[in-house]
Amino acid sequence: MSTVDIRSAERPEFDQVIKDIVDYVLDYEVQSDEAMDTAHYCLLDSLACALLALDFPECVKHLGPVVPGATLNTGAKIPGTSHQLEPVQAAFNIGALIRWLDFNDTWLAAEWGHPSDNLGAILSVADYLSRQRLMNNQPPLRIKDVLMAMVKAHEIQGVLALENPFNRVGIDHVILVRIASTAVAAQMLGCNRQEIKNAVSNAWIDGGALRTYRHAPNTGSRKSWAAGDACRRAVQLALMAKTGEMGYPSALTAKTWGFYDVLFKGQAFSFQREYGAYVMENILFKLSFPAEFHAQTAVECAMTLHDSVKDRLDDIERIAIETQEAGVRIIDKTGALDNPADRDHCLQYMVAVPLAFGRLTADDYEDDIAQLPIIDQLRDKMTVKENPQFTKDYFDPDKRAIGNSIQIYFKDGSSTEKISVDYPIGHRNRREEGIPVLINKFERALDDHFSHKQATKIKAVAQNKEQMAAMSVNEFMDLWYL
Repeated sequence: MSTVDIRSAERPEFDQVIKDIVDYVLDYEVQSDEAMDTAHYCLLDSLACALLALDFPECVKHLGPVVPGATLNTGAKIPGTSHQLEPVQAAFNIGALIRWLDFNDTWLAAEWGHPSDNLGAILSVADYLSRQRLMNNQPPLRIKDVLMAMVKAHEIQGVLALENPFNRVGIDHVILVRIASTAVAAQMLGCNRQEIKNAVSNAWIDGGALRTYRHAPNTGSRKSWAAGDACRRAVQLALMAKTGEMGYPSALTAKTWGFYDVLFKGQAFSFQREYGAYVMENILFKLSFPAEFHAQTAVECAMTLHDSVKDRLDDIERIAIETQEAGVRIIDKTGALDNPADRDHCLQYMVAVPLAFGRLTADDYEDDIAQLPIIDQLRDKMTVKENPQFTKDYFDPDKRAIGNSIQIYFKDGSSTEKISVDYPIGHRNRREEGIPVLINKFERALDDHFSHKQATKIKAVAQNKEQMAAMSVNEFMDLWYL
């Protein structure tokens, strides 16, 4: 909905959406103990995802400076590596690492996404600033500052996603990473209110990446580095704003040329709630399976069924899967799957592997597993349909369920029971059950990547929330450096 007369050259007030984001970033005090506690675990989980990604050459090839030798010895350190970079490229590195395996946190609403993607910008800026401050005899930022920035970035991305389906107009959800990271990074860099508004307006003017790389027939690895790219751009825009780069007040509402008219079918954004700490409190963790989140409970169902079907796979006649509308639209795929990025967004593939083998790991998306005949044999027997109750509970703000069910029918006329799971283990409703699994994921990632001495030191810091929150960012990041 455009409100600005294109014929008038008079500079308008900044769009209310932009002002609300900036007011929240500057003025809101995070007082939710639950949000801060969840942010602590979110940071650990995200760093675990980054370490796990380092086992994959396709990810590692993207890391380091943009050109060989462009390092910065007072820059931000990249966890699990020996890279130290200026904050823009560091944001790309960290963002790509966290997102690569599709194993970090998730937010599902009208739009979906992964709010911990913003850590690419937050950690790079926080580490860089801390080292710069120490050079100038100023106190560095603390991990508590990182956690508060995470709560705010999660909230901006998540609240914008609640009722605004960017996917419906073909725009990828990483646009919200760029918006949230720009606002938070600009605040961390010390930008004033006007400068942050300028930065955020430029972030909207950038438009959005197409979702082409997330969908057949073009699914590809860009979906694994797209969030890093959004973080990189966010830090760049924040740094530009700090130098006094101008902003564009009606970036959203300008008639004909604004975001709404050009990219959102002329519709203004709608909002379900004000910014607070809701998103971090309700964030969804991927704890057991590196899989697109709409399939997490389907994988749990398949794991439950594995023991009863593993010796009868050839006797299966039909596998009936019920999911939410979003699951049907995003990950219901038939036909050949070209690469790991295609497979970890295919509901049928993510069900076939655990049915056959009783597991689903990142390695199971690689070619050597995908070429096993049993995978496609099982996929060919699957039917996928929407369960309207799953869809209703998915959008219910008091439930935020992500239900799936599976029932298997055999050639002799018998069948398994129908297995349904409404809430994945990473859901807020299963926090008590989920946190030990998260810690196990975190510690396994440390043990697999670092020496026993280095892993033990990091574990000791992570186990004491108060100690970790008070730790300087640069000291914390030093723990993760090779």
